[in-house]
Amino acid sequence: MFYSGWIQISFLIAVLILLVPIIGTYIAKVFQGETTFLHPLLQPCEKWIYRLTGVKNEEEMTWKCYLRFLLLFNFLGIIFVFLIQKFQGILPCNPEQFSAVSTIQALNTAISFATNTDFQTYAPEISLSYGTQMLGLTTQNFLSAATGQAVLLALIRGVVRKSSQTIGNFWVDLVRTILYILLPLSLIFAVILITQGVPQTLSPYSHISTLEQAQQTLPLGPVASQVAIKQLGTNGGGFFNTNSAHPFENPTAFSNFLELLCLILLPAALTYSYGRMVRSHRHGWILLITMGCLWLAGVSLALYAESQVNPLFPATTLMEGKEVRIGVAQSVLWAVSTTASANGSVNVMLDSLSPLAGGVALFNLMLGELVFGGLGVGLCSMLMFVLLTVFLAGLMVGRTPEYFGKKIEKSEMQWVCVAILVPSLLILLGSGYSSIRISHDANMHNMGPHALTSMLFTFASTAGNNGSCFAGLQTSSVYYQLVLAAVMLLSRLSIVVPSLAIAGLLAGKKASIESEGVFSTKTMLFLILLLSVILIVGALTFLPALCLGPIVEYMLMMKGVSF
Repeated sequence: MFYSGWIQISFLIAVLILLVPIIGTYIAKVFQGETTFLHPLLQPCEKWIYRLTGVKNEEEMTWKCYLRFLLLFNFLGIIFVFLIQKFQGILPCNPEQFSAVSTIQALNTAISFATNTDFQTYAPEISLSYGTQMLGLTTQNFLSAATGQAVLLALIRGVVRKSSQTIGNFWVDLVRTILYILLPLSLIFAVILITQGVPQTLSPYSHISTLEQAQQTLPLGPVASQVAIKQLGTNGGGFFNTNSAHPFENPTAFSNFLELLCLILLPAALTYSYGRMVRSHRHGWILLITMGCLWLAGVSLALYAESQVNPLFPATTLMEGKEVRIGVAQSVLWAVSTTASANGSVNVMLDSLSPLAGGVALFNLMLGELVFGGLGVGLCSMLMFVLLTVFLAGLMVGRTPEYFGKKIEKSEMQWVCVAILVPSLLILLGSGYSSIRISHDANMHNMGPHALTSMLFTFASTAGNNGSCFAGLQTSSVYYQLVLAAVMLLSRLSIVVPSLAIAGLLAGKKASIESEGVFSTKTMLFLILLLSVILIVGALTFLPALCLGPIVEYMLMMKGVSF
């Protein structure tokens, strides 16, 4: 398992490195106004959309105006998805005649998909109609991903522009992301998934007789189209309750590889796009290598943990909760990748991982949308740490910190602190208060340190806009649905608002010529310092919680104690 697993991982890395410059160059061309091979086909559609909606694509916005339209758009999206769920009983495309979703559930789901979290506290195949899945959830998968991409584009313009009061047009960024990037890639990916056996139909559920002559209902639906955008848009919300462990969402080893590749492809490619747009390819590669180092370290530790003999069971390969059709290595690789990328889709029961492997997944979430991360906002999170690293390096050498010739001052650092600290605060406060309720909380099905890991994972998943679930905590109660909805919303705002504010501040500054005395962000020294800052901040914030959860559970497991 160990050697074959690393062969599979090496192949994924090779394909990713090959595709990153290709996809990254295409994305950069789209947003720099350069002509691509799709422009003759799609540019008339883009202009028609502007005419239909009344958008003046040549007009640009200040960061506050950009933020105002973004928040309004997301608020309307929440209302739209909420109403679809409440009226799904009388809306078309409901062959199973599902009734309206409860108010609290509908609110949680609407916020979850609008924030690109896709945290599901329900079984979609027994709760939501085809119409709700397509018009509500799949549509939001496109829109929430495009919103995150728009925030990144605004931040890039803030870095690049000089003495400017504007950072672009939100509506143009939104339209171009969907039209030129997400739609074409999703269409290609969905067709490939259909060839692998993923359903794409509006037919009612199929009722069959098993070999034992028992009656069974097979849920169907427009699955391929939703799976394609859930992976490419780093959304993660599945058409079925078991997500990518369901054979209708992930039927073959080839589909498993493609879905795994797609959940990190665009976030990784954006580092190359960033380097091209700020005219520093080397800096873009530094960011990608930093993400890759954190991801590879997590994969290595998780695989090591899963290959060790568990004293409670005399075996080195425990298959409980793993993807039996594909193997332990692919299951672990997916678990680490999905928690690192803020995607949230799963093909393995995370609750069944060994303590250290589960701890890796938890730590990925605690770092935030940092290692690849959500589309757009993941790189924004990394850039917050880049600015923090530049600021600390400047203080160490006694010079005013600069990033691409622009001074990083008090105002920028205040927003950086908000972006880094607010999600951490939501995780620790939410987990701490909710843990007090465990003694009289029937929703917790684990005990001891494993219960704390489950609690921390739930709040880290929602605070990181990830959406994956550890399964030990039942989150369908009114308390958890309302609290987690608030966490998802506040966490999304904690990266969107600071990113746009910093974009506005940087865009308004003059850029000086970089001198020899300025700390370079294009060297291996900067890469090492950036990694150190990320790990130190993560360790200082979460090490006590990790020690009480997965680390102590591992130590007790080695002594033959389980939870």
